[in-house]
Order: sequence, then structure tokens, then C-alpha cells
Amino acid sequence: MTRHSLSYLASFLLLLSLTFSCEPCFADHSSSFPTATKGVINLRSADFAQSSVALDGEWKFYWKTFKKPYTPEIYSEFVTLPKPWGETQWKGKQLPSQGFATYEIKVILPHKRDQLAFKIPDMYSAYALYANGKLIAKDGQPGTTKEETTPYWSTQIKPFPASDTLNLTLQIANFRHSKGGITKSIEIGAFNVLEAQSNLDYALDFLLTGCMIMGSLYFLGLYLLGRHDKSTLYFALFCFCYSYRIIGTGDYTFHALFPAVSWQLAIHCEYISLFLAVAMFALYTRNLFPEDTPHKIMFCIIGICFGLTLITLASPPLLFTELINPFVALLVLFIFFAFYIYWKAYKNNRIGAKYALLSTVAIFVIFISLILAYYDIAYPEKRSLFIGYIAFFFCQSVILSFRFAYTLKKAKNDAETGLRVKNQFLSTMSHEIKTPLNAVIGMSHLMIRESPRPDQKQHLDMLLYAANNLLTIVNDILDLNSIEEGKIQFVNEALDISEIAQNIISGYTPAANDAGIDITLKLDPYLPYRISGDAKRINQILGNLISNAIKFTSKGWVKLEINIVGRTEKEVTLKIAVQDTGIGIAPEKQKIIFDQFTQIESSSTRGFGGTGVGLAICKRLLELQGSLLQLESEEGKGSDFYFTQTFPILEAHKKPEVFIDERPEEKPLQGIRILVVEDNRMNVLVVQGFLRRWGAVSDVAVNGQEALDKFDPLLHQVILMDLHMPVMDGYEATKKLRDRGETVPVIAVTASLAPDAKQNIFTIGMTDIVSKPINPELLLSKILNQTISS
Repeated sequence: MTRHSLSYLASFLLLLSLTFSCEPCFADHSSSFPTATKGVINLRSADFAQSSVALDGEWKFYWKTFKKPYTPEIYSEFVTLPKPWGETQWKGKQLPSQGFATYEIKVILPHKRDQLAFKIPDMYSAYALYANGKLIAKDGQPGTTKEETTPYWSTQIKPFPASDTLNLTLQIANFRHSKGGITKSIEIGAFNVLEAQSNLDYALDFLLTGCMIMGSLYFLGLYLLGRHDKSTLYFALFCFCYSYRIIGTGDYTFHALFPAVSWQLAIHCEYISLFLAVAMFALYTRNLFPEDTPHKIMFCIIGICFGLTLITLASPPLLFTELINPFVALLVLFIFFAFYIYWKAYKNNRIGAKYALLSTVAIFVIFISLILAYYDIAYPEKRSLFIGYIAFFFCQSVILSFRFAYTLKKAKNDAETGLRVKNQFLSTMSHEIKTPLNAVIGMSHLMIRESPRPDQKQHLDMLLYAANNLLTIVNDILDLNSIEEGKIQFVNEALDISEIAQNIISGYTPAANDAGIDITLKLDPYLPYRISGDAKRINQILGNLISNAIKFTSKGWVKLEINIVGRTEKEVTLKIAVQDTGIGIAPEKQKIIFDQFTQIESSSTRGFGGTGVGLAICKRLLELQGSLLQLESEEGKGSDFYFTQTFPILEAHKKPEVFIDERPEEKPLQGIRILVVEDNRMNVLVVQGFLRRWGAVSDVAVNGQEALDKFDPLLHQVILMDLHMPVMDGYEATKKLRDRGETVPVIAVTASLAPDAKQNIFTIGMTDIVSKPINPELLLSKILNQTISS
């Protein structure tokens, strides 16, 4: 909200407060009409079409007497109404609040008039009103003892028969409340006007109560379904508690809706709702601006409110209604205290503090008006109170909306920060894990090629298998992260699906043999020779599915089957299935098996290892390519994972091969000198071991700056460049080489490479990429490609 709109709202609240402070001038419409004198009020000249008239003034008063209409005159005194018994004297002595009495007055009315009616307020705490000897209104049952008296409160509009003169007899009894007598004016006016005004007042009460209850449920829902902000919870409870105050006091609208509710229950609810509402608002304020709240003072206020609530629950109305006077003083102090807290929060630039200040002004005006009405000083109009309540709850709702929006924004920023940190962490961990893995896998390859003994070769094979398995797990987690960020990339290239399937089966045959199961391959004989697809992703999907099948199969077999289910001249649709005779999956667990980090056996004593991301990655990779991974399984009998995917056909049949009988070179890189730029000593040894076997000569630089210094264009035909190094990284070193005009092939060798980083690598001038851990055959082919092309 802008500064101008805030000033307008402040001006509105100021005008509202002036309206409340001037309310007695408007409410005291009877000042222009005569008041009762010596038990008679002459309203012959009153215009009831314009306004109602309060029957205030001197009434005949009979203490400890229920005088019936038209009975012989007995001793009486004149008292001014409205006035409680505690402020009334009888025979020169102050009256107690408990007892019973009779009031009488003669009302002289105009000869010609419309239908008139009385507006009769609640009285302490039961009454019966007679007009010309006829009972026309009654609240509860007045009696001469506590047992005979049944209290009840309501506001009534009662028409009366046409007559020029009314002799009114009012019987009042009170034995259960700390106040006694009549404290509000009985009014007389046009029946249609009074009834319309009463209906409007009831409608405003119901509307405001409904809004508060709905607001309470709304904020309670925000608390339960949101981030559990306690200020939202306490404001919801405040709205709920205070909603009863709207219809359970004043005109007692609640009693008009539920007339059978007992006075005892209603009076307890009236006071408990007040004490709890103030306590909830104090807790709300404390949690709204905890840094600006003096907690000891606030705890005292809250403790007093809860203490008064307990007293109200445990004591009769005659006792707890005496507590209202000290509580009103506490309430006024609390309003000023809340204003101080909100002002302090405003000075400290807290969220929503401006609106908190405005709401404090509104609630201050409302409570002062209600206090004045309670002590019979002034009576605010219902519409003015309604506007004040709306202003207060509007400001409070804006405060909580700001907090909720701020919380959501903060959560969004935290999530984005966490995502950036996670990506950075994964990138770092990828590099830190793959770097030693490169040494393990590289050394294993070198040792296997050095003609080890059979038992040593078996151990090296196991070591290489374990290292590759760890590498697969790392790559799965990195791929999952790329998928979540929407950065996964697919490369369409020519591939032979039959060759891929055969290589995968060959790669997993040792693992299947170790598990004591058979692994087979069944290919459709009419498979095209060359199709277009992402060979890396196909390898990854099939590898995960077969690895998963082997892991959960203890006997029997695992089979990879590829069949044609549809074909045109340009495209072929394949059904690719991995079947096993393993443990199977229960129907209720088939729905969650594709969730991330989920296994069918997830207890601490589970018998199968793994991260539980393999199937999730397969599912997501296929979905991104427009396919769907499906499952058919029966517990104890096995599973069948399958998907269908359409590929463009590049070459339908295999071309005849020309067989050339030539021996592979033992030293394919003989005569080539390579500069290895790598800061990790173990990786240097691995790469130099490969190059030495291939006949190449290598020089080493441990960072980018040293590479710039050592590089000799007359000696070095290729540079193997690590990307992450101290002093100067591979990116900067390559850029400086290109700036110097060097055209030597630079092959990036890295353990961590984000999907969107490849473009940057080629942009700065690198010619190819090899990922760690290094695959010897792939590295050799990359070097040969660069040396041949150059």
C-alpha cells in the first residue's frame, strides 16, 4: 500500500474515532423530547416517524415489592432511569445489586399515530413489562428469591395496543449478577422503524460473525497447511473467540437465533470469550513481533487472562462478573501496550508494522466505545462498530498476508539457494570422487594389460567391476540432478541397437555368472542395422534394468529381448524388455518402485544394496523421450520391465564388409608427443601409463600457467587438459593458447562436467572431451582422431 493510501486510511480511522467520541450527541435523540417527571412522561407532540423516544426520567420505584398493575398505592419513591441499583437510594440508603423491585410510569401518547412498539433492552437479570395491566414483554422469570428467578437476556421489539395513555409496570429481579436493575433506556417508536433497525442490527451481527469465523478457519488452514507460523494460529483463535462477542453481547443476537440457550451458559461464554480473546491477541502480538515485545509484561497479561478464564469456569456469575472492572483497566493498559509494541516494530521496519499501528487505532476506538456503553456513558451505533471491526480485521489480514507472502518468498529464495548449493556440491563431489576413481580404474586397466597371473586377473576384474559400479552410482545421481533441473541432453547419432545389446549382455555376463543365473539375449532378426538415437542413454537405461534384474534374481535367468512392433520406411518401433525370474514385486509396491531412492525392501535389514535411483532415472529418461517404462510382475515369480520407443531408420541392412587382414599396431601413437596438464599425481601416472603403452612421449604440467610455459608447438601434437587446477584452470589456459594463435588440439579431461558446460568448452577452443574415470580405448580413439585430422 502506498504512503498516500496509508494516510487516507489513517484519516478514515481518525474520522471513525471522532464519530465514536461524538456518538452520544447522535444517540441522545431524546434530549429534544420531554423526560419523565414524577412518574409521568408526556409524548403527545412526539413525531415517532422521525425518531424513537427513550422513556428516561423519574419513575415510581418500589423496592422489595412486586406491585401488580392497578393495585392500591403503597409507599414508593421516585428514581431516575436508566440507573443500576448500586447507584440508587431507597429510604436514604444505597441499594444492593441483588433483590427485586417494581417501576411504574404513565406515558401520554398522540391521538393519531401509526403502530407503536417498545424496544426493550436486557435488564439485570430478569424482568416482566406490563402495559395497562397486560403483559407485553418478558425476559426470564422474575421472582422474589433466587430459586424463583430465572435470568435471561435479549433485546425485544414489542408492539402494544392502541391507546392514548399507557400505564407501564416493570418488575425486575436479580440474584445472580454483580449488577442489578436497568442500565439501558426503554425506547418507544414506530413499529416498522424499530423492527427494520433491529433486523439491520441482527444482519450486521451475523455478517460480521460469519466473516470472523470464516477468517478464523482460513487462518487456521494456513497454519495447519503452511509453515506453522504461530502468529497465524493465535489470530485464528482470536477471531474464533471474539466472534461470540459479536452475537453474544449487546443486542444478544445469539439468543434470538437460539432462544433455548440457558443464561448460565451464555454468561459464562460471554466472559470466557472476552478473556480468551484478549489472551489470544496478546499471544498473537508476541509472536508477530517477538523482537519488539517485552516478554515478561506480556506473559503477565496472558497469565492474568488465563487465570480469569479459570475463575470464570469454576465460579458462579455473581463472583466472576465482579472481575470485569479490574479487567477493563487491564484492557485499556494492554491497548496502550500493544500500541507501544507496534510503534516500536514500525520504527524497526518490521513486516506489516504500519498496518498493525492502524489496526491498534481501530481496536482502541472499538474497545473504548464498548467500555463506554458498558458503563452506560455512550452507545455507539451498530454500523459504526461494524466499520471499525472491518477496518481492524482488514489491517490484521494484510499483516498476516504480508507475512505469508514474505515466508513464501523466503522459502523460494532458500530453495533456490539450496538448489545452487546442491548443484555446486554435486559438481565438487563428482570431481572429488571421480578423480581417485580414475586412478583406480586406470591402474586396473594397466595391470590387466601386463599379463597378470590368473588369480591376480580375477582380483583385478573384481576391483574394476566394483570401481565401475561406484562410477555408475555417481553418474546416476548426477543424471538425476540434471533431469530435475531440466538440463538433461539427448544426442541423436547413428547406432546399432543389436551391437549395443550384445555389448551390454557381454558386460553383465560375469556378474550373472557370479550370481549363479543365466543371462540371455533375444533379438528380432529383422532389426535395422543403423537407427538414430542416443546410444549413451540407451546403454544407461538397459544397463540399469539388467543390473537391477541381476541384483534381485537369485536363481533362474535374466533375459533382454528386443522386438519390432511397428515399422514404416522411415521409422521403426521397438519393444525392449528385460525379464527375470527374481523375487518379483507386490502389487501395492509396484506404484512406488519408480520413486526416487525407493526400494521394495527399505528396512534397515534389507538384503539388497543400491541407491534406489536406477529405475527412477530410467523412467524419467524414457518420459523425456516420449516413452513409458512399464512393469508386469508377480511376487515370487519374477518381473518384466519393458518400454516401446520409435527410432528413425538410417540403414535398414548391414552393408557387406571388406575384410582387410592387417595387424593392429602395438604402438599406435609412436612418434607423438603429448603435453599432459594435470595436478593430481595419481592421474598423471595413469595417463602416462596409457600413453607409454601406446608409444607416445609425454610431458607434464601441474597447472595452466605451467602448461603455457612448457608448451612447444614444434614438439607437442596434442594437449590433454584438466579443467580444475590451482594457479590457472584449464579454461583460462586454453583461452590464452587460442589468443596466442596456437591451433594444437586440446582434449578436455575432466571428472565434473555440467550438461551446459560442453558449449563453453568448445567456445573457448577445446576440440574434444574425455570424462574421468578414463576409458583407455575412448582416450586412444580421441587422440588418434585429433592427430589424424591435424
